[in-house]
Amino acid sequence: MDELLSIRGLHKRFGAVQALTDVNLDVPAGQVTALCGDNGAGKSVLIKCIAGTHQPEEGQIFWEGKPVHIRSARDSSALGIETVYQDLALSDNLDIVQNMFLGRERTRYGLLDENSMEKAAKETLAGLHVTTVRSIRQPVGSLSGGQRQSVAVAKAVMWNSKLVIMDEPTAALGVAQTTMVLDLIKRLRDRGLAVMVVSHNLNDVFAVADRIAILYLGRLAAQDATSAFDRQSVVEYMTTGGLGVTTLRPDSK
Repeated sequence: MDELLSIRGLHKRFGAVQALTDVNLDVPAGQVTALCGDNGAGKSVLIKCIAGTHQPEEGQIFWEGKPVHIRSARDSSALGIETVYQDLALSDNLDIVQNMFLGRERTRYGLLDENSMEKAAKETLAGLHVTTVRSIRQPVGSLSGGQRQSVAVAKAVMWNSKLVIMDEPTAALGVAQTTMVLDLIKRLRDRGLAVMVVSHNLNDVFAVADRIAILYLGRLAAQDATSAFDRQSVVEYMTTGGLGVTTLRPDSK
């Protein structure tokens, strides 16, 4: 595998709480890696360590085979890592172009270069085959859930990203909108990008993922090609940390 991102021996604590323990994870280029786990397994903490929001106490992150230190979101963006969180971080009162360039506006002669930004936004959306929006100047607040997710992803890939991390991208979406987002994920992969998808929805996972990594209580329980798993085995790893593991209730003796 051509590993774009590798994590070795990652530990993260919050006071007395050990959120991640000795996590080793590989994310190959040009593939979709699904990150699965029950609530509290450490999924959000792990992606925030990659995104630069959290700093691990131990461990090493390798990017394109070289050790890196990601201390901020700016550091991760500089490497080519963009994270689309569940809240999407879009401003409903701004239009699509304004959202895509928010904080990175282009100027010319001291004024906003609206034509350049419109052209770049239109080309990015067209390249991802996002064709359902009426106008790139319509307010984001008027878009459907699937369209909003598409705009957030287009915003992420506009900046020469190599890895796009998506946190629960189909949560609360209907069937048609979910299909739209899953197709978008496949197109990112087809363009050679690495995609990490955090998801509870195993139907979505098996529909798009090339690889599955499963966290259990802050430890990586398993990672392999999707073909090595079925839904039952993924659920078993998520709930027990292994296959054929018997878990006892707290009141059991």
